[in-house]
Amino acid sequence: MAPSSSETKLATAKTVLATAASIATTAMVARTVVQDFLPHEMQDFLFSGIRTFFSRFSNRLTMVVEEFDGLVNNQIYEAAETYLGSKVSPSTHRLKVSKPEKEKNFKITMESNEEILDVFHGVKFNWVLVTRQVESKYLHNPRDLNSTLRSEVRSFELSFHKKHRDLVINSYLPYILEESKSMKQDKKTLKIFTVDYENLYCNIVDAWIPTNLDHPATFNKLALDSEIKNFILGDLERFLKRREYYRKIGKAWKRGYLLYGPPGTGKSSLIAAMANYLNFDVYDLELTELRSNSELRRLLIAMANRSILVIEDIDCTIEFHDRTADADAAPVPHGSEDQKVTLSGMLNFIDGLWSSCGDERIIVFTTNHKDKLDSALLRPGRMDVHVHMSYCTPCGFELLASNYLGIKNHTLFEEVEQQLHITDVTPAEVAEQLIQSDHPDTALQGLIEFLKAKKKENEEAKAKKDQEAELQAKDCNEKAEVVNNDDKN
Repeated sequence: MAPSSSETKLATAKTVLATAASIATTAMVARTVVQDFLPHEMQDFLFSGIRTFFSRFSNRLTMVVEEFDGLVNNQIYEAAETYLGSKVSPSTHRLKVSKPEKEKNFKITMESNEEILDVFHGVKFNWVLVTRQVESKYLHNPRDLNSTLRSEVRSFELSFHKKHRDLVINSYLPYILEESKSMKQDKKTLKIFTVDYENLYCNIVDAWIPTNLDHPATFNKLALDSEIKNFILGDLERFLKRREYYRKIGKAWKRGYLLYGPPGTGKSSLIAAMANYLNFDVYDLELTELRSNSELRRLLIAMANRSILVIEDIDCTIEFHDRTADADAAPVPHGSEDQKVTLSGMLNFIDGLWSSCGDERIIVFTTNHKDKLDSALLRPGRMDVHVHMSYCTPCGFELLASNYLGIKNHTLFEEVEQQLHITDVTPAEVAEQLIQSDHPDTALQGLIEFLKAKKKENEEAKAKKDQEAELQAKDCNEKAEVVNNDDKN
């Protein structure tokens, strides 16, 4: 009797399975032999040839994103590393987690040979992190300070249907670059940078020394009038959104602030609040330590984007040369002790050609005496926003009382505010009195006594100043009369 149809199919299936198992076993043995006995260079050549052969029959396209482009970091690799760290697909089983010592957030990246599936505009993209070990004493990974003679070469392989090639080039990769920037910005630990003058000419990358910026100031805690705070917040938000606008009108994407007022009015706290609000690093520049415009240029070029450059006490940190005199003076030899940072040099970095070397920067000058500044520094385009940091107002006092004493109203508020209207006192001085006691009655009564004493002190100082001015004027008049008498004789 002829075998039944089901028996025939079963026999065929057994044959197919046996053949597949035999082929798989042979492939595994061959792979083991290759990995154990062939050099890494020969393995790469062999496997590359196999992949090339089979790829000719596939509608898939694979893009290789290597970690380095020659001797420099590959920007696309770094962006993909950051972007894919936030993506976990059903096929993902392993991720790498690390945390630098001085950073606040965890860093999550793909593990070697893991696959992540991403979807963009309804299209599926497969990412695989490929690593291979290379035995070479000449190969060194500059991103790995612990690398040895045995180095690891890393790359991402991005696979997708061939028809989506233009989508990847024109939209998907630019999207990843922008997303990674935002992710790094959101997760970064704020830094404040100071200048290491010893490395200024050795390695410009190391010229700025970072330290974590843990200043707790926020706009909610600043003892500023709400109108001023709302204006600054609105100005900062508008600045962040106007990248294309600045490019359209042909201006560098930067914003200049001048904070002026007596000491203790909160200028430094406002800068810290701006940094915390924008999540921008702060670069603190001391102009008195610079010897020339070229040093200033090197430092400003080395600054990162999305940062705040701070030059405090601009009226007294450096004595700028007159711009006309600078232009007429003979060139000064390099290394001469007469070289200085000039006003022209400073203005060139604020509003000249060099101002375009960097994007999304805030420049903040502070001064206690606005009237002493050169008018060239004050015009729009250089210092766009002038913020007067005034003496403590009733509005500022109420915020300080809420921060320091946890109260929003008290029977002594009216008397305190009456004294503030007639007494010049800084927010720092008010805060110092409020911190003296945790009991609101005691702290506020102490503040009232302080304000009365401060008013008397201010009146005495004003009277003394007026008396000195009167004596000086009298002395000048007497000298003028002597000169007139001499002329008559």
